[in-house]
Amino acid sequence: MQNKITIIIFCLCIFTASVLFANNPDTLTFAHAAELAVAASVELRHARSSQAVTEGAWRWGLRAYFPRMSITVSENDRLQQFGSDSFIKNYGLSLDQLIWDRRITMARTIERMELDLTSSRLNRMAREIAESAIAAYRNVLLSRVILEIKKAALTILEEQRKILNEEIQLGLALPVDLASADISLAEAKLDISLLQLDLAEIEKQFAELLDLDTLPTLTEKVDINRSIALPLPAVAASLAREQNPDLTEAGLSIIKRQAELRYASNSWIPTLRLTGNFGISGQRYPLTRYNWSVGINIEFNSPWFQNRLGAQAGWEPISSGQNDRTAMVQNSFTPLPDPASSFSRNQAALALSIEQENYNTILERIGRIASNAIEKCALAEQKRLLSIEAAALGYERCRVEEIRLGLGHITRLRLMEILIEQTQREIAVVQAATALLEAERELERFLDLEPGELSLFAASIRSQQ
Repeated sequence: MQNKITIIIFCLCIFTASVLFANNPDTLTFAHAAELAVAASVELRHARSSQAVTEGAWRWGLRAYFPRMSITVSENDRLQQFGSDSFIKNYGLSLDQLIWDRRITMARTIERMELDLTSSRLNRMAREIAESAIAAYRNVLLSRVILEIKKAALTILEEQRKILNEEIQLGLALPVDLASADISLAEAKLDISLLQLDLAEIEKQFAELLDLDTLPTLTEKVDINRSIALPLPAVAASLAREQNPDLTEAGLSIIKRQAELRYASNSWIPTLRLTGNFGISGQRYPLTRYNWSVGINIEFNSPWFQNRLGAQAGWEPISSGQNDRTAMVQNSFTPLPDPASSFSRNQAALALSIEQENYNTILERIGRIASNAIEKCALAEQKRLLSIEAAALGYERCRVEEIRLGLGHITRLRLMEILIEQTQREIAVVQAATALLEAERELERFLDLEPGELSLFAASIRSQQ
């Protein structure tokens, strides 16, 4: 018994560990963060569930093309005080088969295209959620690096403050310098505290976005020495024309508008249906009287007239032992049922023209947007290099100022101010590297690439050349 309990406890521990591991992965990349955010989005999940329900309803719409069967059973028992009683029993089977209905076909085609557009919008929604996770990831990385820089700068400033205090005791500096240094240190500590609070809030929001209890180890880093490989503008424009989500959605809208125009133009085409009826009747079982009939119904619909024509032929009993053949023609004509609907074709043509102009506008703009995106990445790369150069010059300036301090040309308080300025240069380098990551991701989104695929794409293009 004790062994069984031990085994059960061991299995529960393994299960709990697996659940915790599934909810809190050890490491997290940009791509994994995007996947977790998409999977955790309640709004997206509800939208996809609604889409699945609509898809199922559309599939069941095929029922309109299959025969419709109805079975009727009736027993009419009539008791009379003076006349003879009657006990009539009727059993009937009716079939109605659609042969041709252009309106149903076109309506289902338009519904299918609308579902495709909705699916495209859901994909766009998923991409936006993924991008929000990647942006939050970058913000966390940037805040963490800035916090480390500020902490390192605070350590250096505290060391300088100790030296300054010793110099005051030796009469080499003024007490007012120490007071100014204390103010600078207090400001630095306050800045670090505020940054820590902001970082904690950013990390909490990021974890909630991913539906995680705590953030795992972030494997992505802000590499200030990482350069970027960019494709040629012509190559980027060509890829965008093939994969850009905006252009793809505009193309789907054109196809839908074309279907709507065909639907409005062909609304006059008649609808054909075949009908069949079979019935048995009698006063007692077994029922001996039966009848049947077959027919065709033709319906014309237009803004100017509506006409329903039905023809039917069959066989039915007249009395006991006597039968008769039957035929029936019915026609119903309605003039001017809906003249205003005659403008539906013009409306559909206008909507198609607008969608085509929108598509052409996006197509013409793609090359320019691709060039601008690549230029933006190049400018971000240049800014990163200039920031690194400025930081290197700042390091050299700090070294020179330390020499000047040793020669007595400046005070240690002035050196502390220069070190604070250098800290801002280091932060500017990190911010420039993060801005480069953001510009690179914007270009990847425009080209419908996954995070980190831009460099691989550019490398593959260069290898082909």
